[in-house]
Amino acid sequence: MSPIDPFGGAELLTCAQAAKLLPGHVAASTVWRWMTRGCRGHRLASIIVSGARRTTKDAIREFLAAITAEADGLRPPLRTPRQRERAADAADRRLARAGM
Repeated sequence: MSPIDPFGGAELLTCAQAAKLLPGHVAASTVWRWMTRGCRGHRLASIIVSGARRTTKDAIREFLAAITAEADGLRPPLRTPRQRERAADAADRRLARAGM
């Protein structure tokens, strides 16, 4: 799950706006549940702005790809270069704290 950058230029969507983008009859409460509890071990990335949860189209794409892959028994999509970089930085910080 990629973190959402509120200043990255992507349009921030409310639960209701996100639900309207999805095919079928997805309720805003379902989108909220995906953000807070998740589905099949994956959570829809979101941030809180002015007391309301917001997400992006990219976050929805990543979430749907992950839960579809999980349902199909496939591996979830690989991490993006930014996600790999952040994970490497976090590992470096843990090693530095451990004195290595």
